[in-house]
Amino acid sequence: MARKNLTQSSRTARRERARRWKRSKMSLALIGGPVILAVVAGTVFAAQGRDRHGTQGDQAAAAQAAAAVKPDPDCTLLVPPNPLSAGGLATPYRLVATDPAQGPCHEANPDQSAFVEAAILTPQGKLTVYNPLVIDKGTRPAARTVRPSVPRGSAVGIWFGFNNANLTLRTSGRPDGLAQGKCVNGLRGSVFGQFAYCNAPAFFRAANAQIAKKHLRIPALGTAKDGLPCPTTRDFSVVDQDGSDNVVTHYLADAHGRIAQNNAASRAALKKAAQLANRGDRHHRHNGKAGSAKTSAPKDLANGSDNLLLTQFMDPALGCKPFTAPDQSGDGRAASALALDELSAAADQKAPVALVPRNDPMTLVDGRDSVAKTDAYRAGVDMPPVRARADGDGAAFCTTLFGDPAGIRRVFKDKALFEKAPSPDPATAPNLFGFLASRANQTFTNLGCDRLLGAADPVILTTNADGLVTDAALTALGRTAPSATPTTSASPSAPTPSAFPSASPGTTAPSTPSGGPSASPTAATTAATAPAGASASPSSTAPRSHGNGTAVHPAQ
Repeated sequence: MARKNLTQSSRTARRERARRWKRSKMSLALIGGPVILAVVAGTVFAAQGRDRHGTQGDQAAAAQAAAAVKPDPDCTLLVPPNPLSAGGLATPYRLVATDPAQGPCHEANPDQSAFVEAAILTPQGKLTVYNPLVIDKGTRPAARTVRPSVPRGSAVGIWFGFNNANLTLRTSGRPDGLAQGKCVNGLRGSVFGQFAYCNAPAFFRAANAQIAKKHLRIPALGTAKDGLPCPTTRDFSVVDQDGSDNVVTHYLADAHGRIAQNNAASRAALKKAAQLANRGDRHHRHNGKAGSAKTSAPKDLANGSDNLLLTQFMDPALGCKPFTAPDQSGDGRAASALALDELSAAADQKAPVALVPRNDPMTLVDGRDSVAKTDAYRAGVDMPPVRARADGDGAAFCTTLFGDPAGIRRVFKDKALFEKAPSPDPATAPNLFGFLASRANQTFTNLGCDRLLGAADPVILTTNADGLVTDAALTALGRTAPSATPTTSASPSAPTPSAFPSASPGTTAPSTPSGGPSASPTAATTAATAPAGASASPSSTAPRSHGNGTAVHPAQ
């Protein structure tokens, strides 16, 4: 009994580290160039609380405040009927709590936001992307959604991302949108976590057929500033413990928590609504002053993803350009997307190729490897199923990631380039190199590489008095780290506002996964010096059945 409790405690700790990492992993948004932080929870909950009166309003406000402190990590998306059609794509998905007893789920809360991203391929090989909208159940969109063009015979794929632990897909009624969309949420009783998809394998089959006919052309990767091929989402210098997850979708949220697609019409509608609300607010104020313009400005919501990290941060630093296509929901501007990243990676990524391993936290079933779940995940991102030998082997993946020149060693080789680039999370590190080093440090633990390889974490971080990663060193796998004493740089630096929630400085994460041997003291020190926000992806190590509405992978 004692061992069982210890195991459960360790798994809970790993899931919490994973949840923190994904919350902080990549939540910046780029709209027309400027970086806008997705911090909307305070204004949303405050606005909702002001609309209520009396005891019932006070109770609701208290519940919202509690949810804002520790939001429900498990939410459900209600899939509309005919999700692959133009009408289905234009119909908002609705967000609800998987278990209402654990608290509500609100799309405008960046710690609970869910995202949907679609790719549309015509029979002639024209490729576009489209971002269906997500709203809270019982609410209306802040602006009318764009109806996409889906010519007859087009192949449509849909992918999902989530900013917390476990996202479940459920049909919204009859007809069954899950069945119509061929949606996959994991295995029955064990969701992937933050990821899901609809009709992805059929979309990739159609795309690959168009590529073979030369109707669809994938741009060449090009050469990076370091003389190597530009990286893809399957490059070992890019991946972490759960590659090819989440999307690059952005939404807009108003001060009342209403959500809209990210386009000019939506911004105009939100601006007009804010002006009208401000005028009414001014009419009722005794001092006649208008409310703050900041509280009425639309906020950007973005999904933390490796895709956004690659296309918006690593690519510019390396002088590379991502594969893009017109965004039908975003005024036709060129946009990257998960589907495009995977097509590019499948076409041009040279060996070694980082395919989703069996120790990816999102492919585990009750903390154990699952070939069936790994294959289900891979099918959604155009990767081949697990084969014999070392394919999908966790130890082999860890060895390549941390020991091969094409892996984390490339990040350290390009240190000078990445130090000049902005950090995706200024609360973790002041530049891109520090962020990538911190991410690698935590990936080693959260993939269980210490247990699988019997080695200490090779990424040694240096932090300043504010807990920011200011430098890092990479030691050879299996070699004792240079010091067991936490290193800190001399000069503190003021924290920069960030879209990534991070734990307070000094928070430590266990350095050894459940069931593994204890790491060396140096490894524990390394983990302790990493900002707690740089943990790993949420794992589905404690899966549970979500009822008959949960999408499952078809029998193979």
